[in-house]
Amino acid sequence: MENFIYYTPTKVYFGRKQEEQLGAILTEFKASKILLHYGKNSVKKTGLLDKIIEQLNKVKIPFIELGGVEPNPKLSLVEQGVQIVKENDIDFILAVGGGSVIDSAKSISAGALVSHSPWLFSTHEKTPVKTIPLGVILTIAASGSDMSDSCVITNDKTKEKRGFNCPLNRPKFAILNPELTYTVSPYQTACGTVDIMMHTLERFISNGSPTDLTDQLSIGLLKAVYKAGKTVMEDPKNYDARATLLWANSLSHNGLTSCGRTFIMSVHQLEHEVSGLFDEVPHGAGLAILWPAWAKYAYPFARERFKKIAYELLEIEPSNSLDQDISMAINQLQNYFKEIGMPTKLSDFNIKESDIEILAEHVTFHQKRVLNDVISIDKEIAYKIYKEAF
Repeated sequence: MENFIYYTPTKVYFGRKQEEQLGAILTEFKASKILLHYGKNSVKKTGLLDKIIEQLNKVKIPFIELGGVEPNPKLSLVEQGVQIVKENDIDFILAVGGGSVIDSAKSISAGALVSHSPWLFSTHEKTPVKTIPLGVILTIAASGSDMSDSCVITNDKTKEKRGFNCPLNRPKFAILNPELTYTVSPYQTACGTVDIMMHTLERFISNGSPTDLTDQLSIGLLKAVYKAGKTVMEDPKNYDARATLLWANSLSHNGLTSCGRTFIMSVHQLEHEVSGLFDEVPHGAGLAILWPAWAKYAYPFARERFKKIAYELLEIEPSNSLDQDISMAINQLQNYFKEIGMPTKLSDFNIKESDIEILAEHVTFHQKRVLNDVISIDKEIAYKIYKEAF
């Protein structure tokens, strides 16, 4: 096991009706003027936004609303948020929604205290040294951004989707009520299920020394998500299954399932270029397509890790051929994604075969970087993976 720092300062309020404690929670965190940040229509349709505003008015905390966050959150809206915070002496940001809203809020939080563009954090040219405090009310189990140190933003001018990690990105608190996820569509629920699994799978299938405890935690989480993902497809208001997905969403990306391991999450990097260039591709759907294609190239270089996936996670009966069993495991996961409603190839979207060259060029930063994980992904290998996924 390698050295690691495990830092999870986010205070979690988990369970039914926890959002009704919002006023008291914000008072505890000494919020005096809030930017209320959310997406487009869902928080209004469900009545959640009205309940939040009622809570804010009850404790007499003034606020300014900024809605309109899209999937693959955009830099242009972040810049609007930064301007609002600066001009109105906002001292706390409340993000209501999923990963896109939270990441947009994180970028605003960091950008509001500097004179340069917040995009420079995403390109790693600058590092935040101070941020505006941030709290979260989560409405979908997916990205894990509610407890993570990551922030991913799309530059709508250049079509680049870039992320940066910083401890200051972690929210002060997260309110997680599984009932708030009941109205999430089956398709978006499936996208979220895949994202949760990938956050742990990509950490699991990485190089490094033995990490038996972390491995068992990871396998346990993946088994629970695998089962819960199927359950909510049939019974969307199954509280226990929704609760499993929501809590796994947080634990899969807060650092727990990578303790003692070094990882890069190459599939996420490959997918960022897809949803960055093609906005209609949900992140989870892109991951469902790309992971099997990546795994076919990666498994010969990480047989012991894939062996655990086959025998311990998926409980495949060992045959005389480990390669055959691993291939069966990859196919089983691909079939699972399909079963819960995910697409299986890039061509299911408005993506042409000629776009593969552009994707391979972008993911390697125009051949200036190589993703060194269990396999080294240069432009040639990236092209082959995208081609396999097409």
